[in-house]
Amino acid sequence: MNWAALSTAEPDLANTVEQRFGAFTHHVLATLRKDGSPRTSGIEVRFLDGELWLGMMPDSLKALDLRRDPRFALQANPGAGTGMGGGDVRISGRAVEVGDGVPAKAAYVKEVEPPEPFHLFRTELTEVTRTCVEDDTYLVVQVWKPGAPVRTLKRT
Repeated sequence: MNWAALSTAEPDLANTVEQRFGAFTHHVLATLRKDGSPRTSGIEVRFLDGELWLGMMPDSLKALDLRRDPRFALQANPGAGTGMGGGDVRISGRAVEVGDGVPAKAAYVKEVEPPEPFHLFRTELTEVTRTCVEDDTYLVVQVWKPGAPVRTLKRT
């Protein structure tokens, strides 16, 4: 499941998530080290042509982690203070590297103009979660997984 699939299945959630990621440039990516322990790194992300893209410097530790084990978790920058307009959003999935010479990478380079060389990963989504406060009363958690509608939990 790519970003376009989520946008088609759950456009409101997809739009909210894109807005949260668009509010800031830098976000937090979690990958798995060789020994299985977590590594967190800063990252810039792009929503482009129905995909969520992760671009990174050549041979960065996060790129090497994803080459070894494609599982990741991505959290939008919460911003200053505690307001978190739009809520806290997280995306989990697998990252698939897109090699040089692939048309999708050439299109990305044309649109984004990243410093080269670089690693580019296309994401396959396994879960998207949004947590927010509603009416200063409820903690609302929305969870989407491929093949299922958004599940919403409210707690007081």
